[in-house]
Amino acid sequence: MAFIVRATDTLPYTSRGNAAILKNLMFSARLFSPVLLLLLVLGATAVAETPFAGIDRAVAELAAITGWKPLKKVQYDTMDRVALKQYLEKKVKEEIKPEEIRSEELALKKLGLVPMEFDFARTMVDLLTEQAAAFYDYRKKKLFLLEGGDPLSQDMVVVHELAHALADQRFDLGKFIKKGKSDDASLARMAVMEGQATWLMMESGSRRAGMSLKDVPGALLDIAGSSPDAIASQYPVLGKAPLYIRASLMFPYSQGLRFSHSVFQKDGQEGFARVFREPPVSSQQILHPEAYFAKSMPVDVPLPKLHDERNWNVVTSGSLGEFDHAILLEQYSGKEQARVIAPQWRGSSAAVLEHKGTNRTVLLYASEWATAESARKMFEEYRNVLKGKWKHMRIASDRPGSLTGSGDDGDFRVWLAGTRLSSVEGLPPVAEPKVN
Repeated sequence: MAFIVRATDTLPYTSRGNAAILKNLMFSARLFSPVLLLLLVLGATAVAETPFAGIDRAVAELAAITGWKPLKKVQYDTMDRVALKQYLEKKVKEEIKPEEIRSEELALKKLGLVPMEFDFARTMVDLLTEQAAAFYDYRKKKLFLLEGGDPLSQDMVVVHELAHALADQRFDLGKFIKKGKSDDASLARMAVMEGQATWLMMESGSRRAGMSLKDVPGALLDIAGSSPDAIASQYPVLGKAPLYIRASLMFPYSQGLRFSHSVFQKDGQEGFARVFREPPVSSQQILHPEAYFAKSMPVDVPLPKLHDERNWNVVTSGSLGEFDHAILLEQYSGKEQARVIAPQWRGSSAAVLEHKGTNRTVLLYASEWATAESARKMFEEYRNVLKGKWKHMRIASDRPGSLTGSGDDGDFRVWLAGTRLSSVEGLPPVAEPKVN
């Protein structure tokens, strides 16, 4: 499962089991406008007559920055947006099973990350058609550039895709992304891929201006991590998408960029290979590079069990990371609560089950927090999540560390035990879960 819309411009990707569906499809979007603004601030204005005219120079620049000599020549081509939409629709039909789309959409809705009327497949194809700028197909080992872009944007996007191609020649990006042992770990690996390619794109542009990112303060890099809302306002489809979708599209680029900068500042050129050989294991390690350097690992959190669990099938299951909790908290409690509570995350699991006889679906959720106090704060804010994602909510019992009642899809129970928060949502009336 993923519960997560992930963005990567290396395409295509075959999901492992119930991995995030959009790993199959997502690639370089027009989310570079803050990055390009920063390049203009730094003075990088030289543009080749056509984006591919300077490809040999760009490869040489990237080789000098990374120390990675190209192992073979990178193939490239162009594609118009009509062909892109046809390509995406074909990929959906060929590589994504209807049950995978259903399980992904159901999980997002049960968690409250998207509204009940959200059409997952249609929205994502429309988003990609609107946003796409380029992609690197690591099956075909070929770079594709979308026609009709701004010359400066196209020139730098080609550098971004070339960075993927050089990394692919050494670390096989297809295998790299598949080896994520959890959904949150897969997001972290995508942030490695996209963040490094974005950093190298910026470093290449900076060097053309006689500068280097190693001399750029982190605060200036924040320009490239602008709010998803600010960027979404430029594009109609993106602007109408739920917060979670917008933030998920941005995360590998913006937070991956900051992470890559931190690794470079600490390890220099050796850091480019280190993040592929020793990849981060969680979105928390991306958001807080010090956790990556300290090898701080998320804990495994067992899910609550139903007393009649043999009567239920698992539709999808997986992990939720700091990133997911930050967006959930921001959506229902505000940015300040997200800023304070989400970094205290230490691990989380979730699953959607479907009853074999009635087709009723239940959400199982459990999360571990740094301290009993941070767990208590998450418990208090989780009632806002419940209230916000349902049209109707009735509380039956509200005691310290325990909340029961009913919502749009059935009965719920949320409880706190030390540093662990657990919930079961969507139960038939009067049913109780067995707590282990």
